[in-house]
This record gives sequence, structure tokens and C-alpha cells, in this order.
Amino acid sequence: MARKGKVTVVGAGFYGSTTAQRLAEYDIFEEVVLTDIVEGKPEGLALDMNQSRPIEGFETKVVGVTTKEDGSGYEKTAGSDIVIITAGLPRKPGMSRMDLIEVNAKIVRQVTENIAKHSPNAVLIVVSNPLDEMTALAAKVSGFEKHKVMGQAGMLDTARFSHFVAEALNVPVASVKTLTLGSHGDTMVPVPSACTVDGKPLADLLPKEKIDELVERTRNGGAEIVGLLKTGSAYFAPSAAAARMARAVAEDSGAIMPVCSWVDGEYGISGVYLGVEAEIGKEGVRRVVERELTDSELAALKQAAEAVRSKQADVENL
Repeated sequence: MARKGKVTVVGAGFYGSTTAQRLAEYDIFEEVVLTDIVEGKPEGLALDMNQSRPIEGFETKVVGVTTKEDGSGYEKTAGSDIVIITAGLPRKPGMSRMDLIEVNAKIVRQVTENIAKHSPNAVLIVVSNPLDEMTALAAKVSGFEKHKVMGQAGMLDTARFSHFVAEALNVPVASVKTLTLGSHGDTMVPVPSACTVDGKPLADLLPKEKIDELVERTRNGGAEIVGLLKTGSAYFAPSAAAARMARAVAEDSGAIMPVCSWVDGEYGISGVYLGVEAEIGKEGVRRVVERELTDSELAALKQAAEAVRSKQADVENL
């Protein structure tokens, strides 16, 4: 098969390294670059991944690069078509995503400046927390067109919601369709009107109290995993979500996915990065896809937009 393009994953922690491995195993890219500030770590991981190629049968090459605060190392990421930014501190038990905002803002700012310098035509996929704020910051710092910067959140939150529904009903996950919009956090907006199991409305299969319980568990899905791990945060499901977004860009697929996207008039909301459904292609977000929402769902989405708007404005000064 023809392999083309170059994708960079910034940050070689569990999230970043797992994302890089998933991207390499797709076998659609010529090269996957994995970077980190810990000397030797990305190179070692890349060597290990490359040695899995004969076993898993993929030809994509993984390149590990140690980067420095002065920007050295980033030249090896030059010409990337897609860059996934995972760099930043993970949550610890008892921490909210917002607790990470100041330290991660500095990291994301520095990373974005270097990426924009070496890959000015890339599509950026941000996964650093707090997600909505870091996506807005990356867009501001890069100077890229808004449609070329998006964040990974809705893909993950929707997957968690679908898993919990499948578990509650003891049905295959493939039979479940759910949707979450809004922010990646306290103002996450589940969309019950879009949730079905084998085409049947979820509301016909579970009582409202149970659905509310699953929604709340979804909203706290990351914190639940952090609490269990104690020394880290989720990375298997998050990396799967980020990798699928990157694949949709690489293949110019037009897949419709829930992502953190710039919203400019859709749903009566403007001037904010927010979790919505979007059609994804080689230029990033082709368009925001509006669906019919109930009055309460729309009100919750607008409330989420206002909640993240002020924080996104504040983060630009960090």
C-alpha cells in the first residue's frame, strides 16, 4: 500500500507513546515522529516500536527525537502534516483538569511556537489538559487558521459513555451510539436525544435515573481512572481517539466526529472553541455539523460555551 505523510506526536509519556504506536500500526504514514524533553526516552521508545514492525507487519518508521527548551530537536519534525500535542503534566488524584492550567499553558505555548515554526502547514490536534483552553491557546500562539486546530475530547467522552451504556445493558458496544458535546469537564453536555441502542432510543431502554447516573460517571470518567491508577491518568482510550482523528485528517475521510472545534455561528454560538460534531478532512475541520437538539440540550451547550469562553480568554495571558 502507498504510505505518505508525516505525523508528529509531542510528548512521549504513556499517552503520546501509545498514540505513536497506534499511528505506526495503521501503516498509512511514511514516518511517525515522537518527541520528548527527557533525553533518550523518545529514541528508546522509537527503537522498541520499530522492532515490533516485523511482528505486526507494518512499514511505517518511527523516529524518536529529544527536544530542548531552546527549540533544538524540533527541526526533525519539520514538514509534518499532522501534529498531536500531548505534552504537559497529567492529573493526580484529587486534581481537576483546571488545576493543570498554568503549568500546561507554558508547555503548550512553547511546543506550539516550535511546531508552527517548522511545520506551518500542519493540522494541530491538542490533547493536553485542560483541553478546551489548551486548544484555544494553541490556535492563538500558532496563528494558524482556526479550522486547522482542534482538540480531542468528545471522541473520548462519547466512547466512555458508550462503554458504560453497553455495560449497563449487557450489549455489544457496536450496537450503542451516544454523543457528548460541550466542554471536556464539568460542563460536558450529554445528548440523550442522539443516544440509541440498535436504533432504539436509550430513553426507552433505561430509566432516566440510570441514564443520569451513566452521564455523571462519564463526566467523571477521567477522574475515576486517575483515582484507581494513583500515579497517572488514562491513555489507552484517549490515544485511540487522537489517533482516529489523525487518521481522518490523513485520509481526508470526511468522517464526522465529536471534537473541540472553533464555533462561529453554529447553534447560535460564536467565537469559542467548544465540543461539537465536525466533519474532518485533510485541512482539519471542514465544517461544524449542527444537529437538532432539544431545548434543554441547546441551553446546556450554550451554558458550556460561556463557561469555557472566559477561561480561554484568560489562558492567552499565561
